[in-house]
Amino acid sequence: MARKQASRRNGSTSAAEIVLDGEIPVVGMREPCPCGSGRRYKACHGRVEEIVETTRPFEGFASECDLVCLRELVPSATAPLTLRAGIGGEAKRSVVLATVLPLAYPALVRANGEILLGLQVNTSTGNASRDLALALQAALETEPGNAVAAPRDATSPLRLQDLVEAAAPLDITVHEGFEFWADADEMTDEVRESLSRANAHANPSARLTSVPAAYWTQMGEKEHLRWAMSIDEELLLNALARLEAAGEATLGAKTKLVGMFRAQGIIVPVWDLPLGFGAAACEAPAAAFLERLNAALADSMSLTDAERRARSVLTTRQVTLR
Repeated sequence: MARKQASRRNGSTSAAEIVLDGEIPVVGMREPCPCGSGRRYKACHGRVEEIVETTRPFEGFASECDLVCLRELVPSATAPLTLRAGIGGEAKRSVVLATVLPLAYPALVRANGEILLGLQVNTSTGNASRDLALALQAALETEPGNAVAAPRDATSPLRLQDLVEAAAPLDITVHEGFEFWADADEMTDEVRESLSRANAHANPSARLTSVPAAYWTQMGEKEHLRWAMSIDEELLLNALARLEAAGEATLGAKTKLVGMFRAQGIIVPVWDLPLGFGAAACEAPAAAFLERLNAALADSMSLTDAERRARSVLTTRQVTLR
């Protein structure tokens, strides 16, 4: 396949400059970059200049923790959004939040007028909520059948919370692949090829029903549970340290709390699970763990020496986000 590239800056090209056979390639953030580097698109030409992100950009959403998980962890999922009254004109527009879209577009307006809003795009203004709002605002003014290149405006006060209802929990559907990108009559050869590539890079994932914002996944020969918690970091660390010291931080035999990471201002503890454990087997242990965690959070006593040691170990276990 021939590759044409526009003028280079500092020896590299932007995503918009990569053209294959005269067409912009349709790839997802997790797919190999079409430049041929061997790296994923999000780490190559889908990457933008790093900016310090706003703390908790999704604060105010009932499903803040789920939004963080869909943006940072889950390969394929969708959730309908409800526009606020007066947004988008008199016609009631259908808006669906999606983890990732072809070519990591910020948004797509399908032929039927439905707007797909992509979460897994590199933040260009330092505020993920603002970038989503700008993309949605642009999509509302875009003709059906077109992708949206959202404007970058780091001075805009607009947030996604200003355009959509945030009080109700999201109705999230985790998908095995990305077939939601297009209906059968929209399935061109290019889209079909892109779907095949994207599906090959989608790790099996599932959202638990017994506890909020907890997602099981399998990555090769490993399984994990990643659970986003909007609890004050100091309180959460103390509670987890109490449970760890008491041997109550696991989810059952051969499971282990291996650490945590921060994403969009939220703490996400991570458990390693034995291969073959599965999402269903996480449900009851996760619910029981939540009861233990709430009890530990309510404990106002000073940490014991053993609990302080456990906390020290936990703070050093910063899991790398993959």
